[in-house]
Amino acid sequence: MNMQALMQQAQKMQKDLTKKKEELNKKEFTGSSEMVDVVFNGDKKLISVNIKMDGNLDNDDKEALQDMLVIAINDAMSQIDKENEKILGPYGNQLGGLF
Repeated sequence: MNMQALMQQAQKMQKDLTKKKEELNKKEFTGSSEMVDVVFNGDKKLISVNIKMDGNLDNDDKEALQDMLVIAINDAMSQIDKENEKILGPYGNQLGGLF
């Protein structure tokens, strides 16, 4: 394979990866716990937080809510990572976190 063909192949791969990453960034991922839903986009930007609770919060409720937020956020991030792996597949690991 000559150098020009190799460069064309690399450019095509870069274009394909960019397109896949843009598709991933447009997707929304909802992480849930008992009291909280959080929504992130594929770029790991927080879009919304929904607290599934009525009434005022006391200290115990506040601590529980904080724990539920952590669970929901980590759930959404895990979904993004799995989708990223599915979409970028073999390219993702080779790029060393570039995407």
